Amino acid sequence: MGLWIYLDGRFVNEKQAKISVFDHGLLYGDGVFEGLRTYGGKVFRLKEHIERLFRSARAIMLEIPVSMEEMANIIIKTLKKNNLKDAYVRVVITRGIGDLGLDPRKCPKPTIFVIASKIKLYPQEYYEKGLSVVTIATRRNLTESINPAIKSLNYLNNILAKIEATNSGAMEGLFLNNEGYVAECTGENIFITVGNNLLTPPIFAGALDGITRDAVIQLGKEMGLNVEEKLLTRYDLYNADECFLSGTAAEIVPVTLIDGRKIGSGKIGNLTKKIREKFHQLTHTDGIPI
Repeated sequence: MGLWIYLDGRFVNEKQAKISVFDHGLLYGDGVFEGLRTYGGKVFRLKEHIERLFRSARAIMLEIPVSMEEMANIIIKTLKKNNLKDAYVRVVITRGIGDLGLDPRKCPKPTIFVIASKIKLYPQEYYEKGLSVVTIATRRNLTESINPAIKSLNYLNNILAKIEATNSGAMEGLFLNNEGYVAECTGENIFITVGNNLLTPPIFAGALDGITRDAVIQLGKEMGLNVEEKLLTRYDLYNADECFLSGTAAEIVPVTLIDGRKIGSGKIGNLTKKIREKFHQLTHTDGIPI
């Protein structure tokens, strides 16, 4: 039968879930999205994800035609319809159907669709042995052009970076901003540890205001670590004791090699292990029941 997709007020089978070729989300990447996870029948940080979705929409002057509460109900209904307790949910709001011009005013009604399925970014071995990351030539979007804080459907900046990373034989690519400071990776935030310090680039450096990132910051403080959002260079990363990435889809994944340099011992560090364990505990206690 396949998955049931929420599409503009109704549920349709995935084979019938279609949008117009004139939808500006397809034509121009004009829209926003969110990715959420559920664990054991609970949606992790649903409120935070929906609030970020609406912030992204507001930034591009896209009026979402449902309230935050209605959006939460749509997500819950989609999970129930697919009978999923451990899932990845993708919420997409496009500008909607228009003409072949750019003008968003020609798109009278946004398109909404929600997919509840599964996702696995990296094979299990990388969670056990760590990722290899390379710095890529493509720089992170300037905040004055397409602000990385907006989770827009225009992901070509990230895709080009991913292509560079895979062409270099690495699993992930490291973005630098236009000033040469570390921003994030192609789809995850980045953290390093130095002694008792847990460090991550600030949002203004070109990092997404990640929901998992916020959870890690919270856990780090509860563990008694000195957590700081700080401008970082590659030098800082090369000389870190530990490094890991965080994201909704990836969760917490260790990094053991950056630009051919071993990070710390070249193996997963103890703090990374503890943070990952505490994060997994958090995901099963902090959530909205389906």
